Amino acid sequence: AALVRKYSDDGSGVDSVLSWAGRARERLRELDVSDEAIAALAAERDAAASDVIEQARAITRLRERGATRLAKAVTSELAGLAMPTAAARVLVGPRTASGGTHRVAAGKGDLVVGADGADDVEFLLRPHPNSPEVPLAKGASGGELSRVMLALEVCLAGTDPVPTMVFDEVDAGVGGRAAVEVGRRLAALARDHQVLVVTHLAQVAAFADRHVVVDKPADAAADRVTSSDVRLVTGDERLAELARMLAGSDTDTARRHAAELLADAAERLRSAS
Repeated sequence: AALVRKYSDDGSGVDSVLSWAGRARERLRELDVSDEAIAALAAERDAAASDVIEQARAITRLRERGATRLAKAVTSELAGLAMPTAAARVLVGPRTASGGTHRVAAGKGDLVVGADGADDVEFLLRPHPNSPEVPLAKGASGGELSRVMLALEVCLAGTDPVPTMVFDEVDAGVGGRAAVEVGRRLAALARDHQVLVVTHLAQVAAFADRHVVVDKPADAAADRVTSSDVRLVTGDERLAELARMLAGSDTDTARRHAAELLADAAERLRSAS
């Protein structure tokens, strides 16, 4: 009766006491600190560590091979984006300890592993032959960063799960044929993603499926409130906007050039589809 009162909180009587006894025996077994139990646990730990190290090193080898191919492809893309002497490199190195990682003994040293392996991956860029190679996250300008990201996305098209991409300053320092190449690549990305591009170049805007103009209304200053209008331009209005982007004004010559840009972009898109 005393056992039932002490270990039967739910009122099920002897069955509850027996259930508690079973759990207590299991817990006691887990707390076994005998030499045999400790040796068994150590063996399990070593086996798990060995498996983790083997899997992590296999992932590292795959990443190193992939890094070489990706760097070569990105460098080739940058040549068509007005960065003909730039070189990209993907560095795969040993991971440093951080949150969510564990240190595992691996031969002469330790391996720091996490859920995605034992590597830190860093993108490096050398913009010019005589410039130092610097981490992309620290040394690239806004325009360089946008173009490298565009090159990466083109090289990884179809594998990136991100549904929407935003590019700003991707055409910084670009003109002529390079601007057309930027527009063509952005249009290629738009086949699998939603792509939003902020641009002042007509050559890039001509490739858009939808051309949106952002400007300030004429009476914004009178209201003493900064505001902007956003409007979709199509047909003749789009032609006029492209003409203004080309020449600063809507002239017949600029319109003819704008019409050529639109026709050329449409032809390139048809050829690529």
